[in-house]
Amino acid sequence: MSDSSNIDAFKNDVRYRENIAHIETIPAKKANFKRVDNLNEKIIDYLESKDMKLYNHQAETYNAIQEGEHVIITTPTASGKTLAFNLPIMETMIEDKEATALYIYPAKALSNDQLHVLENLEDEMNIKINPRTYDGDTPREDKRGIREKSRIVLTNPYQLHLILSWHHQWSRFYRNLRYIVIDESHYYKGVFGSNVAFLIKRLKRIANFYGAYPQFILSSATLANPLELANRLTGEEFKLVDNDTSPSGEKDFILYNPFKNYKRNKVNMKNAPSVHMETENI
Repeated sequence: MSDSSNIDAFKNDVRYRENIAHIETIPAKKANFKRVDNLNEKIIDYLESKDMKLYNHQAETYNAIQEGEHVIITTPTASGKTLAFNLPIMETMIEDKEATALYIYPAKALSNDQLHVLENLEDEMNIKINPRTYDGDTPREDKRGIREKSRIVLTNPYQLHLILSWHHQWSRFYRNLRYIVIDESHYYKGVFGSNVAFLIKRLKRIANFYGAYPQFILSSATLANPLELANRLTGEEFKLVDNDTSPSGEKDFILYNPFKNYKRNKVNMKNAPSVHMETENI
């Protein structure tokens, strides 16, 4: 049975149809691509090897980062946000052999996922960035090597808070810090967001002390007020990229209210106490 048949069957089923509050279909859309000029040869070779073209929003992000702007990307999941900011960072890593970047994630699992992406980019582009995670799980014997050799470090706010006081051990990294990436930025709201904002303020002050003024790149799929959040979190003004130009299939949304006919069902279930009890627990 096709998806549309499944939807129609659900809409017409007497057991469910009276509880359907709203149905909406979002039509499929094709991808929009855009060329980026003056790409590094290794970036071009990588894209060609993957038979890949940049979506319009990826190209917009690329150009904004190249021009030195702070950028926040808020396109949906699976729209290519990670590639959009990784490629211009890789270009900087290729052209500036000392450049470093700090990726901040709210959870260890997320930083580990990004680590594998960066390792693949390092291997396929044949560049030396030595990406590593630096958190509570990092072996003690590896930490000095990461501080002295890694050009991209992935961490979380809790670990960053612990190491900022030891910034003299990270002088090489801070002196060459070009980018601070804050992915999954929708996590940084409320009290937690306020704490991270103070943390970022400390981080900026230390980077400035070593002569670095890094660009901020924020990314999220779910933000209602992206520019306001980005500004409050970092104290910087941002360019917003929010026009998703990746392809997508048709989507059907059904808003279903299981309690719409609850009172009527409750009356009809007086003679079925066991079922009535289960419904109450739901």
